[in-house]
Amino acid sequence: MAVPPDGRPLRRHRPFVLLCAEQTAGSVGRQITALALTLLAVTVLDAGPFAASVILALTYLPGAVLSPFAGVLVDRVPLRRLLVIATVLQALVVGSVPLAQATGDITWPHLYSVAVVSGSLTFTLNLGLQAALPRVVGRERLLAANSVLTGARTVGQVGGPALGGVLVGLTGTGLALTVGSAAYAVEALVLFALPTALDTPVGQRDPSGTSPTAALRTGLDVVRRERRLLRMVLAGAGLNLGSGASAALYVLYASRELRLSAWQLGMTYAAFSGATVLGIVVAGRFGTSLGLWRTTRICGLVAGAAGFLVPAASAGPAFAILLAYQISYGLAVTVWAISLTTLQQQITPAGLQGRVAGFNQAALLVTVPVGALGGGAVAAALGNVPVLVAAAAVALVSGVTLWAPVRAHSQAGVEAPLADQAQ
Repeated sequence: MAVPPDGRPLRRHRPFVLLCAEQTAGSVGRQITALALTLLAVTVLDAGPFAASVILALTYLPGAVLSPFAGVLVDRVPLRRLLVIATVLQALVVGSVPLAQATGDITWPHLYSVAVVSGSLTFTLNLGLQAALPRVVGRERLLAANSVLTGARTVGQVGGPALGGVLVGLTGTGLALTVGSAAYAVEALVLFALPTALDTPVGQRDPSGTSPTAALRTGLDVVRRERRLLRMVLAGAGLNLGSGASAALYVLYASRELRLSAWQLGMTYAAFSGATVLGIVVAGRFGTSLGLWRTTRICGLVAGAAGFLVPAASAGPAFAILLAYQISYGLAVTVWAISLTTLQQQITPAGLQGRVAGFNQAALLVTVPVGALGGGAVAAALGNVPVLVAAAAVALVSGVTLWAPVRAHSQAGVEAPLADQAQ
């Protein structure tokens, strides 16, 4: 059963407003926690570069490995209850760190365990919220809803690190992690206020006794059958592979080879943030006027092509070219992500949202560290510019694949072109 629809604007739609509040609170909690955990490892446990990077890797690894199975869980259990329990556990897990620090019992195994469990809970929540949104707002308002939620999440991503840095600077990592835990507790309260109708099963349920593996295959069959879904998953993985390699080298390349000053480097990141905000504003207009599938293809192509501006900066006015890169890439990838998520939610049958989102999330997450580690290793031997060119080529080819003809099986068993529409 879905949340009963109504004609109110989204800003007056109580369940949706709750989801916006959840996105902001959860984003703040995650940003503070990520910063404070790393600083705690460096300042208290005297972590070196490798140990600090392991914490980040362990945060992402569960999402890359477990997302499809978390998607099965999302589709099979009462959704609202799962969201609340996962967020409460998140608050407790993060809160255990300042408690251990206060008693002098903080250890590496504890810190690594927190990174793994917190990452698992975060990516499970992401899948649960993607499955919940179509039931809260209805499929016809998904594009506008995803745009607004991206904006709410961006507020936390911008303000969270700043707040975390101030807290650590003034009071140390303990209080910062306590505030991060409190943000998760607020998130849990917000999720608890969602309609209980979200706990009611929707769509076609798996037969009683179906194994998790069989349920997983059901979701994979949807991705294989819906060619646009498969194409988006593969293209997204390729884009992340290329951008992961580029991002890993960006600061080193810009500061050492291009001789950009710290303020210039900071301005390029600020340009990306501004482009992200612009993308949030215009995503709905692009999706409505061009259709979601066409918008996804155009933005995938632009995001891939923008990567060539990074190595091109070595041959021209570096600061201006990198500004152009961050603006074009930030705008394209933001609209792409909103359009892709909306189209995925609209295509996926009810009752399978978690599994389909899980496969997509796993593909997107696993390629970022692979691209970053691979790009760094190859750049050590060949130099930054060749790797940056290769990374841009991978991203562009991934965007180009979205433009190949997409065909679906008709009822008669004959393949027919899919219409370029927003459904």
